[in-house]
Amino acid sequence: MTPAASHQPLAERLRPRTLAEVIGQQHLLGEGMALRLAFESGQPHSCILWGPPGTGKTTIARLMASAFDAQFISISAVLGGVKDIREAVEQALAAREGLEPRRTIVFVDEVHRFNKSQQDAFLAHVESGLFTFIGATTENPSFEVNSALLSRAAVYVLQPLAEDDLKQIIARALADTAQPAIESIAVDRLVAYADGDARRLLNTLETLVVAAQQEKVGEISDVWLLKVLGERMRRYDKGGEQFYDTISALHKSVRGSDPDAALYWLMRMLDGGADPRYMARRLVRMATEDIGLADPRALRLALDAAEVYERLGSPEGELALAECVVYLAVAAKSNAVYKAFNEAKAFIKKDGTRPVPMHLRNAPTKLMKQLDYGKGYRYAHDEEGGFAAGERYLPDGMASPGFYRPVERGLEIRIAEKLRRLRELDRKSEGGGA
Repeated sequence: MTPAASHQPLAERLRPRTLAEVIGQQHLLGEGMALRLAFESGQPHSCILWGPPGTGKTTIARLMASAFDAQFISISAVLGGVKDIREAVEQALAAREGLEPRRTIVFVDEVHRFNKSQQDAFLAHVESGLFTFIGATTENPSFEVNSALLSRAAVYVLQPLAEDDLKQIIARALADTAQPAIESIAVDRLVAYADGDARRLLNTLETLVVAAQQEKVGEISDVWLLKVLGERMRRYDKGGEQFYDTISALHKSVRGSDPDAALYWLMRMLDGGADPRYMARRLVRMATEDIGLADPRALRLALDAAEVYERLGSPEGELALAECVVYLAVAAKSNAVYKAFNEAKAFIKKDGTRPVPMHLRNAPTKLMKQLDYGKGYRYAHDEEGGFAAGERYLPDGMASPGFYRPVERGLEIRIAEKLRRLRELDRKSEGGGA
């Protein structure tokens, strides 16, 4: 290793220089896989690399430029703007029109941070073939990338690195220079802390190695690792038993209507390093599973809390999660929809495929009408009270399964009353008004 290279961050020193050196993402880069075929095609194409941090998006873009001997221009959507795009266009023109013409790949990191007009600025140049566009994003491109740009780019989904992948990276890092050995339990803790993020793993490992060299530590033990990194380390391993025990305690505290306990477990998880986005997803799940239609506002509040966190980030956005978890805890509870969903799902799996009754079928053509599609259907809005008493909506011969049974709590009290009233109207209709 050269002196200049020794000053590079470990993550940069270990960045793969060839496809063969890439660890992980074999669903894209393995033999015969989509992105591997793109490399082997001899013709670069515009694409969006979507995946969590530290999964190799920048590395893949650089390798693509190397594979096609293309000029590589990198733009950060966080720091850059239209000026950077103009400069990229000028460099691409110069490369194309030089004495030895070269292709250009323009890589935009965090492309979802560019607004619509900034994203649109790439379109004409992508279409003309001036350069190949590669965008990297941690957000769903369906929502964050303009449809016009998205339609001109293939989307490749990168996955968090698996434990075995991360252990391979540690082994490669330890072979990079003369570095202390690492106790196996400490390796497991590092892998859990990295949470699928290779960059996070290598940056943490580099911090440990520097500290070990300064203190002349021969082996990095789990105890010493915790002492050095302190609160940076999780208090539980993601994917481990304690992690799931803690999320279980939070969920059960919400279900049990204890706001103090729910808030305690939420803050324990956030303090322990849990991803607030993961916590937001769990709150949405609680709103649908344990509150449901007893208080439909709970789901909206959970979604709003998730959006607030996306806008504000940590720590400001965590207050919205706290507000949500308290509301979920004190809200009326019902798992009636959750139970109905599971019963309906199980029923469909074991039941045959029943035909749609003729009166419920769609009849967009004359032939279908001649075949009696839709014949006899009663339009509920034309009936008294907006309800077609006695009309059947299940397949012929199928008894009412009674999947949904509202509880006598919150809004479901009124829902239950309404359903009882409607079923009584059905009975009277079937009995000739008796």
